[in-house]
Amino acid sequence: MNIQLSDHFTYKKLFQFTLPSIIMMVFTSIYGVVDGFFVSNFAGKTAFAAVNLVMPFVMILGGVGFMIGTGGTALVSRVLGEGDKDRANRYFSMMVYGTLIIGLLLSVIGIAFMEPIAAFLGATEEMMGDCVLYGRLVIGFTAAFMLQNVFQSFLIAAEKPKLGLAATVAAGITNITLDALFVGVFRWGCAGAAVATGLSQCIGGILSLLYFIRPNKSLLRLTKTKLEKGPLLRAFGNGSSELMSNISSSVVSMLYNFQLLKYIGEDGVSAYGVLMYVQFIFIAIFIGYSIGSAPVISYHYGAGNHAELKNMLKKSVSFSVLAGILLTILAFLLAKPLAGIFVGYDKQLFDLTSHAFQLFSLSFLLAGFNIFASSFFTALNNGAVSAAISFLRTLVFQTSSVLILPFLLGVDGIWWAITVAEICACIISVIFLFARRRNYHYF
Repeated sequence: MNIQLSDHFTYKKLFQFTLPSIIMMVFTSIYGVVDGFFVSNFAGKTAFAAVNLVMPFVMILGGVGFMIGTGGTALVSRVLGEGDKDRANRYFSMMVYGTLIIGLLLSVIGIAFMEPIAAFLGATEEMMGDCVLYGRLVIGFTAAFMLQNVFQSFLIAAEKPKLGLAATVAAGITNITLDALFVGVFRWGCAGAAVATGLSQCIGGILSLLYFIRPNKSLLRLTKTKLEKGPLLRAFGNGSSELMSNISSSVVSMLYNFQLLKYIGEDGVSAYGVLMYVQFIFIAIFIGYSIGSAPVISYHYGAGNHAELKNMLKKSVSFSVLAGILLTILAFLLAKPLAGIFVGYDKQLFDLTSHAFQLFSLSFLLAGFNIFASSFFTALNNGAVSAAISFLRTLVFQTSSVLILPFLLGVDGIWWAITVAEICACIISVIFLFARRRNYHYF
């Protein structure tokens, strides 16, 4: 069944349309986790800690791709809803070409400044070599990483979510296979993991690029275009919430690492790394749903279909609540088995990680709702509200929690910080939804 953006979405149809995006994001997270598994088990916990220390900076660079993808998709989908396909293709092409240029510039900057960045992040003398090596190799593929992130959104707007899934699966299989070969067999350590990740990103980004370069049957295709500052700035401004979320999350991760180095040491960074890898998988379900549903919301917003906006909001909140409950229970039950996969070779580290995960798991109850609320306003082309939710949720609430709670609860305060932040963010999200209801007529 061919599902179009203009359709009325029942629960079944919405599930079918967003499922490829959910699987795509989960698969992306899983093959990212594979890096951690192989580095931890074949290169040791120092190399594992080094990768985790550098990763927040790498994710900031990749977050620019999410900004362009989400903001650009919201703009292009709205224009499609208004019935102007030629203008939508011009805007789409401008976003893709801009991504390539920005990605190359960020690679050059990141590679040049990797050593002082690693020092700023708190790399110890033992970790510095692995930090710089891994960081420079991964950052060399930033343009491909950004393209992969951009096309994850645009393929949905083009009504080709299954193609996005296929590209992501191909990239994931490439990464897992090369990790096993480079790290597990050749024992190249951090360098092997970095190259495996970079080559897999090339698969995910370039395959999608080739699809749009050639004539295709989707809603979008690459055409001749020119720089139009207004639409470009609107897309960047609207998508800034996704960039803000990536930057804030990365800054918060750095702060977690600083606190953990202070209170526990290298083992704390390794334990937090395990939590982040598993969180990527769980949160990916919420992010995948938000990416998959956003073009539908933008389309109906552009078409002025208020009834369908109400329908999408109601069904999306229901999904977020149900998925949050199920994932919280699952995370609590799997805390020890998952910790054992990554750090089962070290009993002290295993005990620390499994305990931290059980406390951390409660954050999933509200995370899905908060992620959707931010994405919902991005889809409505209201980047200011979306950015406010993301900024408060990650940078303000998590930063405050991770700094203050350890004074009250000791090390456990660090693990409770994200749950406290999600509670505060939920309150803010509800306030914004009620405050803006008359502007968009979604209930």
